[in-house]
Amino acid sequence: MALPDAAAVPPGLACVYADDDLLVLDKPSGLLCVPGRGPDKQDCLSARAQQQWPDALIVHRLDQATSGLVLMARSPAVQRSLGHAFAQRQVHKRYQAVVAGTLAPPADGVGTGGWGVIDLPIAADWERRPLRIIDAEHGKPSVTEWRVLAVGTDGSGSPTTRVELQPVTGRTHQLRVHLAALGHPILGDALYADAAVQARAPRLLLHATRLAFDHPRTGEALQFSAPAPF
Repeated sequence: MALPDAAAVPPGLACVYADDDLLVLDKPSGLLCVPGRGPDKQDCLSARAQQQWPDALIVHRLDQATSGLVLMARSPAVQRSLGHAFAQRQVHKRYQAVVAGTLAPPADGVGTGGWGVIDLPIAADWERRPLRIIDAEHGKPSVTEWRVLAVGTDGSGSPTTRVELQPVTGRTHQLRVHLAALGHPILGDALYADAAVQARAPRLLLHATRLAFDHPRTGEALQFSAPAPF
């Protein structure tokens, strides 16, 4: 593994891993993965990465409000290979979130490490874009595995549950929509939580904690983690 000198990495960019083929970066909440429309949306993860690695290419994205691990390629060939691995579900991702209320462990999770399954189809809410909705008729199959890590309270004494999430599919806003559909929206979620739940955290409490995949050139099994900062 080759990591650059900390002094050489641009401010606001945390590098977890770097080699000649790929990068694993820890994106802060509030930063876009790619440029948006308008001059005020040009600062993004890809632009910051390209200051240090001019060949850096986006492979997948996290929502602007979500923090955590993002994988980037350093050549078009590796970008294609990693993109194929994502499409074939050969890249394994895990997240942590803190949700409103006390979420009981799944009844069907006994004997399976406590994992349950949310299987609810998701569709675009065209009248309220970019929002997504659960839509049994028009939605695309969307599956999230989840388990309870801890129950507790926030600073106001209101109940919360820390959950680990493993998306099987990769729909836009999938984790946020699925947890809201359970009646336990993520704290700080400006899209899928009401104003009271939004106000219970200064940011969306969702973090990509783990990436595991085979190196596209060597075939070596790689696994990276980044603890949730909340």
